[in-house]
Amino acid sequence: MENIKAYVQEHKDRFINELIELLKIPSVSADPAFSKDIINTADAVKASLEKAGCDFVEICDTPGNPIVYGEKIIDPSLPTVLVYGHYDVQPADPIELWTSPPFEPVIKKTEIHPEGAIFARGSCDDKGQMYMHVKALEYMIQSNTLPCNVKFMIEGEEEIGSKSLSWFVERNQEKLKNDVILISDTGMISNQQPSITTGLRGLSYVEVEVTGPNRDLHSGLYGGAVANPINVLAKMIASLHDENNHITIPGFYDNVEELSLDERAEMAKAPFNLENYKKALDLNDVYGEKGYVTNERNSIRPTLDVNGIWGGYTGEGAKTVIASKAFAKISMRLVPNQDWEQITELFTKHFTSIAPAGVTVLVKPHHGGQGYVTPIDSIGYKAANMAYTETFGVPAIPVRSGGSIPIVALFEKELKSKTILMGFGLDSDAIHSPNEHFGIFNYLKGIETIPLFYKYFVELSK
Repeated sequence: MENIKAYVQEHKDRFINELIELLKIPSVSADPAFSKDIINTADAVKASLEKAGCDFVEICDTPGNPIVYGEKIIDPSLPTVLVYGHYDVQPADPIELWTSPPFEPVIKKTEIHPEGAIFARGSCDDKGQMYMHVKALEYMIQSNTLPCNVKFMIEGEEEIGSKSLSWFVERNQEKLKNDVILISDTGMISNQQPSITTGLRGLSYVEVEVTGPNRDLHSGLYGGAVANPINVLAKMIASLHDENNHITIPGFYDNVEELSLDERAEMAKAPFNLENYKKALDLNDVYGEKGYVTNERNSIRPTLDVNGIWGGYTGEGAKTVIASKAFAKISMRLVPNQDWEQITELFTKHFTSIAPAGVTVLVKPHHGGQGYVTPIDSIGYKAANMAYTETFGVPAIPVRSGGSIPIVALFEKELKSKTILMGFGLDSDAIHSPNEHFGIFNYLKGIETIPLFYKYFVELSK
């Protein structure tokens, strides 16, 4: 352990500067305008894996963005760890809310990160956390302590549904063969209390379009005589929850996993301060499904949220029109046993059925994925817990995340191996939001902790 700490301290400035250079490339997968930056980022990841000590690295073409694959095979008879990460990032919008340019990384001190945090899009999700694994490999190669084989699969479409990854995994099962999959694309409770994510919610993401008249109309001449698509859409969306914030789509809860009171009691042991939670978000109260507390609402319960809504005139000044069309993007976070394709069908059927006369409705499915739960009695979980315990001084707490990583269920189906989610980010790191950041402490602590996972995983596998 002391050798790892000494190596990290000796090279920390270089580790930070290398990550900063990677963060400068705006690898936004949602916008084709950044397609060249996607390629440049894949090239940079390839170069970093080669420099870290992989014997073989390649950029693999897919129907979409390329996947970077690398490996270091020291003995085929030893266990193999497959590291997954992604180099693509969310769009930086709204740009005006950033306190510094999203692709010009800067280090700033915060109350939670007194030693400083790197502010940039992708710093925590997922370039910073992915790069911890590259630097951990570097340490193990340089110190001759790599105890097993390692493979890397770093993709460029996670933020848009990982469609090409499914295609790649299905066609490269032998190449990707492993004993455990290791991912750092989640968070932990605090810098004093590590946690291991044992559950992820699934996802169904759709876009809806409501059409009324064949053109925008004068609101004085036609108001009250024709259906207004924006008014209609607002009412339709409002009807998707009842007075208890229960989702009203028929069949939506049919397969929802109901946790026992004992399981809910175990979850409640995780440190959580409701007043601090509200303060951090500048809220006067929380909101959600009746009968559940905040940490249950955002992890073990399904949800439906509007992610964007638009239509009509939104420019400066006034323009009195009834819009021809109104649109919204809607995501549903799902719990284990809810099939995302079935939920998408249920949503489509219901949303179309509640449209009033005078409008037509179109539902466009975008992407989705299944939920996932990993057992806490597996070798991988035990190895991760031992690693966290050694570096943080306290055992990790198992938690379920409200987020979605759809490819985790895919990995189990196609590669027949369990995934361990060793995240080092914090809830306050503003992923997907303006001013995303990743603590220097967290970045370096991840590099310290990951080699210990390898050590204990091999020891427990004997």
